[in-house]
Amino acid sequence: MNKLNLDFDLVAEARQSAKVIAEDIQGMIDLHTTVAVERTVLRLLGVDGVDDIERPLPNVVVDAVKDKGGLPLGLAYWMGNAMIHTGKTTQEIAEAVAAGDLDLMEIPQSDYKEIKEVVTKRAKESVDLIANNRKDRENYLNTLGEGPRPYLYLIVATGNIYEDVLQAQAAARQGADVIAVIRTTGQSLLDYVPYGPTTEGFGGTYATQENFKIMRKALDEVGEEVGRYIRLCNYCSGLCMPEIAAMGAFERLDVMLNDALYGILFRDINMQRTLIDQYFSRIINGFAGVIINTGEDNYLTTADAVEEAHTVLTSQFINEQFALKAGLPEEQMGLGHCFEMNPNIENGFLLELSQAQMARDIFPDAPLKYMPPTKYMTGNIFKGHVQNTLFNAVSIMTNQGIQLLGMLTEAIHTPFLQDRYLSIENAQYVFNNMKDLGSEIEFKKDGIIQKRAQKVLAESVDMLKEIEQEGLTNCIAQGKFADVKRTMTSGKGLDGVVKKDDQYFNPFIELMLGGK
Repeated sequence: MNKLNLDFDLVAEARQSAKVIAEDIQGMIDLHTTVAVERTVLRLLGVDGVDDIERPLPNVVVDAVKDKGGLPLGLAYWMGNAMIHTGKTTQEIAEAVAAGDLDLMEIPQSDYKEIKEVVTKRAKESVDLIANNRKDRENYLNTLGEGPRPYLYLIVATGNIYEDVLQAQAAARQGADVIAVIRTTGQSLLDYVPYGPTTEGFGGTYATQENFKIMRKALDEVGEEVGRYIRLCNYCSGLCMPEIAAMGAFERLDVMLNDALYGILFRDINMQRTLIDQYFSRIINGFAGVIINTGEDNYLTTADAVEEAHTVLTSQFINEQFALKAGLPEEQMGLGHCFEMNPNIENGFLLELSQAQMARDIFPDAPLKYMPPTKYMTGNIFKGHVQNTLFNAVSIMTNQGIQLLGMLTEAIHTPFLQDRYLSIENAQYVFNNMKDLGSEIEFKKDGIIQKRAQKVLAESVDMLKEIEQEGLTNCIAQGKFADVKRTMTSGKGLDGVVKKDDQYFNPFIELMLGGK
């Protein structure tokens, strides 16, 4: 239903421009690999653990190959060659490299075709494991079921994974459908993934494969108890974006924050590095059945939500095309947006309703991720609770997919258990009492709501055409998104980007791309 009387010829123009923009960037992506991509290949080939000084083995092996100039051929090539000549497993090879007993670059090189065959055979084992995890999720959904959309999404972030488990299970019993374990502050800027369970973190908990495993087990247990499947979310972004995607695929995570533009703008990660990393991470997430969340909501924490709303829609169009390039279907695109206008604006609720309905009309199959008010929350918790109520009302009226619940104590302290309970209670009350309101109402022709959406769409089309002409990287450098400027060579991680050799191969791209 086109409630906003949008011109869908304009929507088609926008998508075409976004497709050209994505294809331009894909040309750069296809020519390069990164240290994170190659570490991910190792993880997917079965390499895990740390050396005697706690360095992750994927880092040790990739650094050893990079230092001798072998990265352009890719780690799949070097590991396959070593498997042929040593008869060892990938894990044994990595341990030998870490111990200084094996140099991958000094092993005589085998027949290229034989190397690919050996590595692909091992790669299929991991791909099958991930496919089985996806089937396990589907079995849970078929037997236990799940909560209705919008999913109630809550955050735990104590720093201690075992305390997170207690809070996550409590939230699930209170009604949460998605538990997001926020990463500790600054982890996105680490060029390695910590190992094992962790009990210390600031503003969040370290994303490690063991922590994923611990939380997955806990949510499965409480899901059986409450009679519905509880989804697990973490942060697949930063300098280890594809590695975290692989870890999440191994441990059956369900939702991943996964957006290169967010990392470029808000974490100052080099755009070449993170766009290349994003492509492989989204291939993995797509194959694993993971719903990605994109970070457009963050734009309006630094830019004005009324004046810059079109930048959110523009980024959604671009993220959609990047996701399609990686074989990730619309049903797994949790495109981000937010309820972030100044609450003192006259008719602000109407403008927010217009923005949310526009996202739903343009992306009808996407499980849209809707973010709560944060920028204008104050110490007045009662006003904050009212703001969150209006946010919940917009969500149910516009059929959002994932509702990141607002906290009445937002920006005051880490939420208490009772704060989470009140947020869940608020959303459940609004969602139940207004359940079918969206299907009962129509918007006034050429009224405030329709005109606002039409204006934002037109501005987005113009912006996309400008980006199509100038290139995405140039427009980011000019500060077109979130009023933040980044360049092709600025930011963290550029030294981890290398151009591929003609014989480079990554077996997982072929095995996973577009797979179900």
